[in-house]
Amino acid sequence: MNSLGYLNALRAFEAAARHHSFSAAAEELNVTSAAVGQQVRALESWLGVPLFTRASSGNTRLLMTDIARSALPDIREGFDRLRVGLARMKAASLSCDLTVTVSPAFAGKWLLPRLERFQQAHPQLDVLLNTNLKPLDFLAEHIDIGVRYGAGHWPGLTAVKLMDEDVFPVCSPHLAGLHQGELALEQLAGCTLIHDLSMATDPGFPSWRTWLDAVGQPDTDASHGLRINNSAAVVQAAIEGQGIALGRSVMVRDDLASGRLIRPFGPLKSALALAYYAVYRPECEGLAKVQAFRDWLLEQARQ
Repeated sequence: MNSLGYLNALRAFEAAARHHSFSAAAEELNVTSAAVGQQVRALESWLGVPLFTRASSGNTRLLMTDIARSALPDIREGFDRLRVGLARMKAASLSCDLTVTVSPAFAGKWLLPRLERFQQAHPQLDVLLNTNLKPLDFLAEHIDIGVRYGAGHWPGLTAVKLMDEDVFPVCSPHLAGLHQGELALEQLAGCTLIHDLSMATDPGFPSWRTWLDAVGQPDTDASHGLRINNSAAVVQAAIEGQGIALGRSVMVRDDLASGRLIRPFGPLKSALALAYYAVYRPECEGLAKVQAFRDWLLEQARQ
C-alpha cells in the first residue's frame, strides 16, 4: 500500500473499531461495507496480524484483538491531531465552521437570545449548534466547544467556569394568591409545585424537598405537583401560571428582567455547587475559533 492506502485503511479500522461494525463504519465513511472490510483485510495482511474477530456465530458485532485494542488509542490520537491541523489551516481561510454543543434548555433560555452578537462579531464563522440531551464524545462527533453544567470535571476536556448559579422560587406575576407580587412561605402548601426532573439524579441539584427543608419548611408537602424533564419547559410552565418553579438564576435571568417571572419570596435563595463551564479538548485550545467563542462566552457571562 502507498501512503494514501495506509491512511484509508487506518480510517476504516478506526471507524470499524469505534462502531464495532463494518456496516456502521461504512455509513460514516460514505462507502460500502464491503469496501471497509476490504480495507481492514488489506491492513491485516500488511501487518500480518488479525485486528477483529466476530463476537459469536451469526453475530455481526466485531471484537478487537488485543493487538488492535492496544494500538487504537494512538491511531485515534493521530487522526485527532490531523483534524486539529486541518482546522488550523481552515481557520486561516475566509470562513469556517464552529460546532458548539449545549443542552436544549441552555440553548433556548440563555445562548440563542445572545448568539446573534457573536455572529455579528465573527461573521466568518458559521455556527453549528448541537442541542443533544446527552453529553457527546467531542472527538467522535467533531465538537469544537460546548457548555456543560456540573461540578467542572469531565475526563479529556478542559473546563473554564462561566457562571455560578443560585436557585429560588419563581412564578408568573399573575399567579393566584399573590399579594403585591409576594407570597408567604406557608402558602406554598396550597400551590402547585413544578418539579424539574432533568437533573434529578445529580445529588448537587436541589429538589423542592431539599429547598423547603433549607428554608425552615420541613412540614410542607413537596411530593405532588407538575413534573417536567426539561429545564426550559419548567420555566415556561411557570411563565404560563401553572404553578411555582425552582428557578435557576442563569435560566430565568432574562424572564425576570422582562417581567415574565417574579420572585414571590424576594431575595430568599440557595447557592448551588454546580455551575456552567465552557469545555473543549485541550489540543484545540489554540484554535482561533475556539478561543473566540470561549472568550465571547466569558464576556457574556460577566455581563
